[in-house]
Amino acid sequence: MIPFTFNDIDVGVRLAEALARQATSLRGMPITYADLLTLARSLHPKDEVLGRAVPVGIGPKLLFVEGFCAAHGYPNLACLAVNRESMRPGAAYRGDWEADRRAVAGFDWRVADAPLAAHADALRAKVPARFKPRKERPADVAWYAYFCSHRAACETLTAQDKQEIINQMMAGLDPETALGRVLAAKRDFGGLS
Repeated sequence: MIPFTFNDIDVGVRLAEALARQATSLRGMPITYADLLTLARSLHPKDEVLGRAVPVGIGPKLLFVEGFCAAHGYPNLACLAVNRESMRPGAAYRGDWEADRRAVAGFDWRVADAPLAAHADALRAKVPARFKPRKERPADVAWYAYFCSHRAACETLTAQDKQEIINQMMAGLDPETALGRVLAAKRDFGGLS
């Protein structure tokens, strides 16, 4: 897997906050990827990066959450995020889901705020310099040029897939890598809604 982008980290922080709220208020009840994004947006309504996020891009953000929890010895908050069809985590999830949900529900997440910010800052410092952020319009133009010359590889993409590709390109990835990430997310996380 390629390193986290600023997009993965920024949205991942917001998802960790939303998942902590979910764990505390609903005692470990699962939440679909789309509903998780909606919850995070309700907590941060003016966050533009979060506002552009789509369910198909949630995989690397949940890996950020999982890594944060593991680095600090916390239960895995990412276990609460599930796909709508199975109401279970995607194929990439490793662990005892029921035990993880119980552990998440019983944990006092108020202790995680300061370590979350520090963890995000530490990972931001590790984002490769080659991941040069760009504005939406140049990313869209670059994606269109790639798409035109690789139509066969792109024929199954949805509008949400394209949005996540643009998000990843805005975070500095090239079109081919962004496409690969989206296709891997669809494979590893299943029905991303």
